[in-house]
Amino acid sequence: MKKISFTLAAAGMFVMGTTTASAAMLQEEAEASKGFTQVLKEQFIQGGPAFMGIVLLCLILGLAVAIERIIYLNLATTNSTKLKQQVEDALASGGVEAAKEVCRNTKGPVASIYYQGLDRVDEGIDSAEKAVVAYGGVQMGQLEKNVSWLSLFIAIAPMLGFMGTVIGMIAAFQKIAAVGNLSASLIAGDIQVALLTTVFGLITAIILQIFYNYIIAKIDSIVNDMEDSSIALIDMLAAHKK
Repeated sequence: MKKISFTLAAAGMFVMGTTTASAAMLQEEAEASKGFTQVLKEQFIQGGPAFMGIVLLCLILGLAVAIERIIYLNLATTNSTKLKQQVEDALASGGVEAAKEVCRNTKGPVASIYYQGLDRVDEGIDSAEKAVVAYGGVQMGQLEKNVSWLSLFIAIAPMLGFMGTVIGMIAAFQKIAAVGNLSASLIAGDIQVALLTTVFGLITAIILQIFYNYIIAKIDSIVNDMEDSSIALIDMLAAHKK
């Protein structure tokens, strides 16, 4: 009888152990099956709404500025070689007014600069050149509009993350001082929150920095195109005046 009871108890312990192991395995599988978005969402919530919300706001506003600039710069991009040839042909066949009409029908800062130069050609080449230079500066300001906000978000996002880290570490040390005992489980939550704010701040800055570099490269390309086109326009006007 005792032997049977011992056997039943052993069997019960084996079943309980097997059930516990199975539950642990199922939990691990559930954790592994979580998607990246779900994990990111959980980590974001654990980071706390105060600093995480501000970091998220920086990311949203920065992406809005970046997308607006990218769309504007792509629309501002012009095939300057084709435009130069069209203006040159129009000058040769129909004069200044025909060339101005070509510029009116073409979008972009290069066409606008061409139009300003053509509009002042009757006052002399020097006046046309001054108009081209002045209007080129105006167009450059339009290209760089709101880019400073993007650089601000890039700078402030990791700073907010570091601030959250410092505050979390202060809270952890305050708990240690209050309890008088250094326990990993006591401060683990505060340290995790502190590190999560830094991680998300850095992720935000990295994403926005990629867009920022693309926008700056695009602006530089358009500005170089504007400068080359301005020189070509002055040469065309000088040849047309002869």
